[in-house]
Order: sequence, then C-alpha cells, then structure tokens
Amino acid sequence: MTLKTVTVIDYGVGNLLSVRRGLEYNDALVKVTGDPEEIFQSDRVVLPGVGAFADGMAELDKRDFISLIHDLTSKGTPLLGICLGMQFLLDESEEFGLTDGLGLISGKVTAVPSNAKDGSKLKIPHIGWNNLVKPKEGGVSWKGTLLEDTKEDSALYFVHSYMAQPKDSKHLIAGCLYGDNFIPAVIQSENVIGCQFHPEKSGKIGLQMLKNFLNI
Repeated sequence: MTLKTVTVIDYGVGNLLSVRRGLEYNDALVKVTGDPEEIFQSDRVVLPGVGAFADGMAELDKRDFISLIHDLTSKGTPLLGICLGMQFLLDESEEFGLTDGLGLISGKVTAVPSNAKDGSKLKIPHIGWNNLVKPKEGGVSWKGTLLEDTKEDSALYFVHSYMAQPKDSKHLIAGCLYGDNFIPAVIQSENVIGCQFHPEKSGKIGLQMLKNFLNI
C-alpha cells in the first residue's frame, strides 16, 4: 500500500502537533512545513488555524502562500481547512472589519450569534462538544465527503467566535445548532473542504474524518 503524503502548512499559526498526530494515526506520511515546494508537491494539504482572521491571512500573505494555495487547489490537490483554516476559504470575514479571504468558496465569515432566537443569551466563543445536523435544505449526501460513515448527531469539538457562511447552499455539507442558531460545520467545493470543528480533538469520530480526507 502506498502511503498518502500530507502537508500541514506551517505559517506560524495553528494547532500543528495535534493535527499531525491525527493524520499519522491514519498511516499518512505527514510533513509540517512552510516550504512552498514541499507543500505544492504533496498529495494532500491541511490548512490549520487559530486566532484572528486578519492576523492569519497576513501571515499567509507574508509567506506568499495565498497564490500557492490557489495553484495547488487549481491542479486538484485536496485541501482541508480546519477551524480558522475553514474560514480562510471564503471571500471575506467581518471579524474586526472586513478582511479578504482566499475566495476558494464564495461566502462570508460572520459572528456567531450571541442570542438564541427566543432572545436568551449564548456564550461566545462557542466552546465545547456539539452535534452534527444536516442542512435544512436536506438531501445532502455525505458519501464521498469528510463525513462518510459518520452518523448524524455525532458530537464534535468546537472553539470559535465566527462562522463561515457559504453563499451557495450546495457547498454546505453539515452544521450544528448553537441555541437554535444553525452554525455551518462542514463546507466543500470539489477538492476544497473546510470543517469548523477540530477533528484532531474529536476522538474516534474526528480521526475517522481525517481518514476520509486521505481517501478523497
């Protein structure tokens, strides 16, 4: 069996060690690197991230990674954005003013609502375990996605104050409910995939999702 090579992009931001261990658990050959050539030549690429959107995009820009990410996704390399990395995939973020994203999936990053629809207060950031639900539109198949063989209502670990809202519902694979607000949890456009939760911190279910990414 030929092992898949996966590069975790090191741009000075992100939970790199946990992501690496999660991929290695699934027998991937993992490199954590900021070397553009190694990133471009990899079979698959993971874009992690924690912190503020503008700071993260500035780090990507400083290292000339924005054009690199566009080039590798254009040639069909599967890309997985985790947490802030998922938010980078969209056109722009409203966090601390408007900041351009990568524009790989049309949409905008907005604040997680601090109130439920009945007016009750919600804690921000949204931290902890939450359950997957399918979008209201329904009919979205999880086969061939990050969520293949994942049961609806599976619990995953979230830590975030902003959420990625794709413009086209066809890019929305799954979400969760915070209070009674729908929060996008997984988005995908062809080989570009994002998850708002941390699969590397979500136990066996999260590890299965990383395995699924290796087979996309």
